[in-house]
Amino acid sequence: MDLVPIILTGNGVILAARKILETSARLPEWDRVLSKVWVGSILFFLLVQIPWFHFIQEWFGEIIYLLLLVTVYLLRDYNPARMFSIALLPFAGISVLVAIVRFVAPSFYETYDGYFGPAEVFSVLWLIGFGTYALVQNSKERKQRRKEEELIRAAEIRKAELEHLVVARTTELTAQKEELEKALAELKSAQTQLVHSEKMASLGELTAGIAHEIQNPLNFVNNFSELSLELAQELKEEIEKPEMDTALVLDLARDLAQNQEKINHHGKRAANIVTAMLQHSRTSTGKKEPTDLNVLADEYLRLAYHGLRAKDKNFNAGMVTDLDPVIDKVPVIPQDFGRVLLNLINNAFYAVTQKKTQAPEGYEPTVTVSTRLLKSEMVEIRIQDNGTGIPKNLKAKIFQPFFTTKPTGQGTGLGLSLAFDIVTKGHGGTMEVESTEGQGTTFTIRLPL
Repeated sequence: MDLVPIILTGNGVILAARKILETSARLPEWDRVLSKVWVGSILFFLLVQIPWFHFIQEWFGEIIYLLLLVTVYLLRDYNPARMFSIALLPFAGISVLVAIVRFVAPSFYETYDGYFGPAEVFSVLWLIGFGTYALVQNSKERKQRRKEEELIRAAEIRKAELEHLVVARTTELTAQKEELEKALAELKSAQTQLVHSEKMASLGELTAGIAHEIQNPLNFVNNFSELSLELAQELKEEIEKPEMDTALVLDLARDLAQNQEKINHHGKRAANIVTAMLQHSRTSTGKKEPTDLNVLADEYLRLAYHGLRAKDKNFNAGMVTDLDPVIDKVPVIPQDFGRVLLNLINNAFYAVTQKKTQAPEGYEPTVTVSTRLLKSEMVEIRIQDNGTGIPKNLKAKIFQPFFTTKPTGQGTGLGLSLAFDIVTKGHGGTMEVESTEGQGTTFTIRLPL
């Protein structure tokens, strides 16, 4: 029968439309309807075998066209579907019109068959031509979509790679950050220990100087005490004699009084040293007090000298003081400024000691401490030595933390740094250094009155 090729062709067209228009992905529910067209085709074929329904056998093509039109309408926002609708509409319209006219007015159809036939041929040619164009365009778009999908997949792969790299780099940076934080914590701990060591070293040197300084008055006290005991015993024995020698008693009493004066004098000297030691070891209050810088400089010069003598019996150096008597008391923090003087004087003694081990005969190691009042309402303190001096290339670094010109193990590099901060930040003053290698160094401190 002629209906079988039509049914097979219709089912093939529906199958092709499903694949081309991708209805399974875009219209899954409608695609299930289109997938059952072959079942409807079998039922339609069986129905037209009944004589009463012979007239509908020409409607199969129109039903197929209707399904295609519904499909492209549902996919009206999809460009290939719009192209197929342009190809299908003329053919479907003319086919439906011919079928209706042939069924309703057979005589009219036969009269104007010459018009309907060319129209059907034109619609077929239109369908073939535009359908081919639509297929070509759809093929191009599918290639373009595949290319875009490949680009998207490549971009997603690259994105995943970049995310992996970001995660790896973030992990690496986090690990480096943790290492740096650990190193910083260790550095701060080491810095704290070094600062503590520097303070303890200064305190140790000061304590040694005080111990040596206090030993002299204590020796005097002990010696004169023993002598006073002997004089008191002689005085007692003379008084107990039947005939007392008045002149001898007076001489003994006079000597005993002189001894007591000397004991009192040296006892007060020892007490003053202890008081100074307590003031120095006491935690700084950070409050400035009117202080006699001449007394402070002289005291710390002697303490530094005796401290070094206590550590090294062979140490010896000349001490010179040139203190301006017109200087009034200056507001400073005594404990802090005392540490500055002690550090600078110790460095000066170290420099002259080093030079003495290298210098020819006739070298006299000397440390000079001087003060003077400036016209600019400032007071100047100089600590000068004729020691080894500082090389020119190192002079700019000496106030940097942890920089030292001393051999390893003999200096932390914090003394001058702390002294500089105390003078400049703590007292609003200035600290300068002048040095000539091999000839000596002068530190100059200026403080506002």
